[in-house]
Amino acid sequence: MDRAVLDAAPGTPGAQTSGVVRGVMLTEPKTLPACASVDDARAVLAGDHVHMVLLTQGATLLGTLTGADLVDVPADEPALAWSVLSGRTVPPDASAGVVLGLLVRASSRRLAVVDADRTLLGLLCLKRSGTGFCSDTDVAARAADSTTRRRTIL
Repeated sequence: MDRAVLDAAPGTPGAQTSGVVRGVMLTEPKTLPACASVDDARAVLAGDHVHMVLLTQGATLLGTLTGADLVDVPADEPALAWSVLSGRTVPPDASAGVVLGLLVRASSRRLAVVDADRTLLGLLCLKRSGTGFCSDTDVAARAADSTTRRRTIL
């Protein structure tokens, strides 16, 4: 998100809106290497809770992908060629309330959190309800529940 847009936007009252993005982001987002294929990205996006793929080289974010970016793209293409950064990143010191309001109005749910050098710091994930952000604890609980269900089925 453009810094000027963030500075001008009003905040949204509600849960998890006080403070800054750094305090509400996921701290260990899933990533793919920048050399990943479109097929690799589609496989990651097939997950229920995955809405954005983060393409990195080392700690640097080089691109993001959503399912909409990959419509009618051949599977063996390099994913990075179809990736987008503009409008899909946010600085860690942005107001969580302002960003929440912007995401809701834009009908968007994910933003990569990066510093000025595009070092990937985390991922901001708006809950499906639109009332707050997913936490590392939420993600860990879902993973544990999924593992338990798989064991029960087997």
